[in-house]
Amino acid sequence: MKKQCISLLRMLAAGLGPAFGAPTAQDILAASDAVRNPDFSFGLTNTLIEYRNGQQTDTSTLAIYSKADTSGGQYRNLVRFVAPARDANKLMLYSGKDLWFFDPGSKASIRLSPQQRLLGQASNGDVVTVNLAKDYQATLEGEEDMQDGERKTRRCYRLTLSAQTNDVSYPRIELWIDTGNSQPIKARYFADSGQLLKTAYFRRYQRQLGQERPTETVIIDGLDPQWVTVMRFSDWAKREVPDAWLQRDYLPRFKPE
Repeated sequence: MKKQCISLLRMLAAGLGPAFGAPTAQDILAASDAVRNPDFSFGLTNTLIEYRNGQQTDTSTLAIYSKADTSGGQYRNLVRFVAPARDANKLMLYSGKDLWFFDPGSKASIRLSPQQRLLGQASNGDVVTVNLAKDYQATLEGEEDMQDGERKTRRCYRLTLSAQTNDVSYPRIELWIDTGNSQPIKARYFADSGQLLKTAYFRRYQRQLGQERPTETVIIDGLDPQWVTVMRFSDWAKREVPDAWLQRDYLPRFKPE
């Protein structure tokens, strides 16, 4: 009888957990989104560096302009290529679920996929600002200790994220989030087949725009661990991003400030 009562109490606690303030998996994911992304319009510089077997092989610099869509909570992004010189002033526009690439040389805009590689292991979808909680359903798999990107042990929630639409970058993601401060620590990205595509570590947290945010993401290829891409974020600034910038028809007229 005593064992039956204990089991009943455990079932009731599990069912009433959210009512007593225990976070749901979706709450945990949304909190980690807030760590990565401000809830206002902002700009930053994203410098991508590709390494093969420890040697730098390529680099690219992007200016990112991001604005939250008040109707849906997802971000709209304009990406301007700064360097190398051959790519300077090319643009990518991510608005809604559409991703467009504009080349000022040809004056043509073409539709891209978020899954396409931009440089090394970084895809088009990796460089734009996104709130994962808007595109993925989260499941809490448990808590565990793990090493972060700076080899410090963290107590983390482990989430599995399942895509709710077909037009996101990855159909499934595993994500580790610090239980104490909601900082995303590590992610593993999978293809439809279940193959591991890449592993990412979010690190070098610094106070930017009112919050401790990761200023570097290290992306490791799922098959070749010697193929690494580093994204470094700098020049964070709260700024207005005009709606006109986020229209495909405006891309030929865009002039950086």
